[in-house]
Amino acid sequence: MPTPEPEQRIESIEVRLMHLEAALDEMTRALLQQEQLSRTQAATIERLEAQLRGLAAAYPAGPETEPPPPHY
Repeated sequence: MPTPEPEQRIESIEVRLMHLEAALDEMTRALLQQEQLSRTQAATIERLEAQLRGLAAAYPAGPETEPPPPHY
């Protein structure tokens, strides 16, 4: 099998490098989207936790401290 000429080898390497750079760009975009999604979800969780704490403060008594229904 004949060895390729240096120009052919360089062209082949350049093409592979171009594909690698495109793949890296695509992965970077995906990573940035995931990071944004993660931040949005973390903010939502924090908001929901604050709402739950507010509800817990409004209803401090648990079911065991409630009086029985009137029919008992």
